[in-house]
Parts: sequence; C-alpha cells; structure tokens
Amino acid sequence: RESLKEQARLRLREFDIGDKFSHLPLRKASVLLPLLLRGGQLHLLLTLRSMQLRRSPGEVCFPGGKREAIDKDEIATALREAKEEVGLQPEKVEVICRLVPGIDKMNHLVTPVVGFIEDTFQATPNPHEVSKVFVVPLEYFVKPRNYNTLPYKTPSGGSGRLHCFIYDDHEHKMSFKIWGLTAHFAVFLALVIFGKRPTFEVDYDLDNLIASSENNFMSLYASLNERKKSNL
Repeated sequence: RESLKEQARLRLREFDIGDKFSHLPLRKASVLLPLLLRGGQLHLLLTLRSMQLRRSPGEVCFPGGKREAIDKDEIATALREAKEEVGLQPEKVEVICRLVPGIDKMNHLVTPVVGFIEDTFQATPNPHEVSKVFVVPLEYFVKPRNYNTLPYKTPSGGSGRLHCFIYDDHEHKMSFKIWGLTAHFAVFLALVIFGKRPTFEVDYDLDNLIASSENNFMSLYASLNERKKSNL
C-alpha cells in the first residue's frame, strides 16, 4: 500500500508547478484531484454536479470552484470547495502538488491540486451543488474500456478534440460521462503517475511530459490572448 502511494508521491512532486502560473492575469479557480487507495489500486474521486446548477448541470467534475478573497492560494481554494461540496475536511487531505493548469470555457485559470485522502472517507454531498460522489480506478484514464473524442473549438478559433470516457459504475448502477477539462486533468494525472502510454492519442510528447505539458498550456494561453486582442 505505502509503496504504491510513495511511488505516486515521488512522481507527482517532480511535476509540481508551485505558483509558476499564478501571476497570469486570468480569474482563478481550483479543483481538488482526490486520490485514494482501494483494493490495491489508486482511485480518483469525482462528483456529479446537481441539476439545479446554472453552469454545467449534471456534468461530472472534481470538487472545486472559483477563488475567493479569503483563499491564500490555489490549494486553499481547492480545499475550501471540497469541504463545501462533499464534506471533506481540509486536514484529512495530504496535499502533494499542483499540476499544470487548464483554462475553462469561462476563461478561468483552473489549477488542479492533487492530494491523498483515506479510502474510508464518507462523502456528505451538498445537494445544491452535488448529486453523486463516485470513484474511478486511475488506470481507467490510460486504459479505458469505453473512450471516444469530441470535437471542440479552440480559443483561437481552430478545432481540437476532447477526451470523453464512459465509466460504468457498479456501486451506483449507472454510467458516468467524463469529458472536457475534467477528463484532461484525469488523463494527465494518470500519465504522470503511471508513466506509460495510453491506449489512445494524447497531445503530449510522452518522453518529455513536463516541458510538453507546459508548452501546450502556454500555447493555449497565447491563443486566448490573441483572440482577446482581435475582439478589441
């Protein structure tokens, strides 16, 4: 058990970006990527957003949200949001690192914060925000049974592809669709920890994952800036 966790910790710390991108002039948000060990395998905890929400109702995501004035950094945002959404106490999270951020459709800079939680954690979902909490084996995000891609428009107006996973959850007797930025973060986390090729195409140089992921992010950020300028 501990050796699996320790290997994951070591790999993740190599990829810790700290506050490298915190200076960028975008509104900030964070998500918590909660890892737990179950049945000798790493799992990732995810939530299904409530149908009452205005933004992305009924979609799968990680606990998280927008930065507030009381948050001292991206980690504080992720921990506060996880407590509000699923009742996860901040002191019950062993925070390991921050990974390369993404940019959501509202143009927030979204930082993924990775932490270990106990597999005994019992979620108490806030019904206004979360309708279900479930776990997926992390390996599913490099070796999925049900995977496809969805086309989307990039910030610069080009076209790209989004990962889309369908996960059949036996505990809830339902299938969850995991796509977009949530799938992007889950795939990257799995690539970092397992260090092996996925069974599908990814936009990274897998032999140089750190530089490649940062370059991808910076070109996304640059294309967003270009679009802003052209809209002025």
